Amino acid sequence: MTSGTVPYVGPHPAAGRKNIIFLTVVVLLHVCYYILALQFRRIYMGDSFEYIYEAVNIKVNGFFYSGNPALTIQPEYMTQRQPLYPLFLLGVYLFTINNWVVLLLQQLLSVFNIMYCRHVFQKMGLSTRFDWLLLILLAAYPAQFINACTIAPDILLQTCTVVYFGSFIAWWQQRRTASMVYMSLSLVAGMLVKPVLYPFVVVHFLLLLVCSVLWKQNMARALAIAFVPVAALLAYNYSNLCRTGKFHFSSNQAFNAIYYYYPFVSATQGTDSANRFLEESRTRVLQSGDFKHRYDKANELGTTLLQQNAGPYSWYHLKNSARIFIEPGKAELDLFTGKLTYGRLYSKQQTGFYDTWRKHGLAGLGSYLSDNKSISVVLLVLLFNLLRLAGFLLFFSAFRAPGVVKIFIAGFVCYFALAAGPIANTRYFLPVSLIVTCCAVVGLSSRVQKRA
Repeated sequence: MTSGTVPYVGPHPAAGRKNIIFLTVVVLLHVCYYILALQFRRIYMGDSFEYIYEAVNIKVNGFFYSGNPALTIQPEYMTQRQPLYPLFLLGVYLFTINNWVVLLLQQLLSVFNIMYCRHVFQKMGLSTRFDWLLLILLAAYPAQFINACTIAPDILLQTCTVVYFGSFIAWWQQRRTASMVYMSLSLVAGMLVKPVLYPFVVVHFLLLLVCSVLWKQNMARALAIAFVPVAALLAYNYSNLCRTGKFHFSSNQAFNAIYYYYPFVSATQGTDSANRFLEESRTRVLQSGDFKHRYDKANELGTTLLQQNAGPYSWYHLKNSARIFIEPGKAELDLFTGKLTYGRLYSKQQTGFYDTWRKHGLAGLGSYLSDNKSISVVLLVLLFNLLRLAGFLLFFSAFRAPGVVKIFIAGFVCYFALAAGPIANTRYFLPVSLIVTCCAVVGLSSRVQKRA
């Protein structure tokens, strides 16, 4: 396929029946997990109540604030949580403060995300003959359904990322200006769900300009559309300046510079040293003055730490970024079923697989396996994650498309992996997990077809 070819695969006559079967299985999977959530009732994660606080604060006082309003107002909580997910919660809370209704809506969003992503790949040539493989890989990734049953913004963020991806593919295939508009709008929505996407504004700007040149699009129009997320970012930063005295996007940005370094210290110097490092860093930040100075101090500490350990930390960051492709999500699974509490998860004495391996090696695995009954499920998920990764890598040789499209897909996925870094859990991979899964089906099915 040459770069000038615009592939589009129309619907097969039997597609309607296959769509219904596929949709039915996907819905049943979500129903099963919703029933499990009703049974286990573990629908909150560490940050859930900050989003709930902000939704209620907006409803009662029109105040975008993720902290407890009964306590002293802290500027950090004014910008710690982006507003779109609290507004999503508010859409329910205007009628009833019932988080089970929220989860029902998230289930519907998750179903939409899966169906939409499958539809995009069908237009790229994915045959419904391999729906069975797609369903197996979906069912073997519990994180999709667990996050749909958790008060957290990750499913909504996934909606934004799959729409962005689908709009890019539509632009490649049909060269319509509307597709660029949808890309920009979904990016704006995504960065207002979680801050992980706001640095992508620069990538988006360059992507639209480069592809407009390659695909002979109107440059003035592309430039205007590409600038929309930039304008939204500047406007949101300015609103935060007016509220806190600091021109910034999220208070998490600076403090994550320290928090992301914590696992590196834990891995290289031990948990006790890491806890001391975190406590000392937080103390230095708190003692630096008002919010603007606290923010700048946290950024300064993070930058200094990176400069002092650039080589070792970079390797550690990249290694854990790669791990996210196969991470089975044992902690998330155990939290969902109640086998693990957040108190134990964030305790000073870490007992997870990676901590056990670092401390005791093979000798510690026996006691670890006996203490973790979910390990058989986790190993099964890991096996399918390895299969999915193999299929994803095969995709780039199986998928006949211009290099710029392959670069975009690889870059978009790797962006989220690099952003996760040491915090390589399934929530951080969720925005692109469906894209990777569909790519894997294309890659694996190409091998099946060659052998047939």
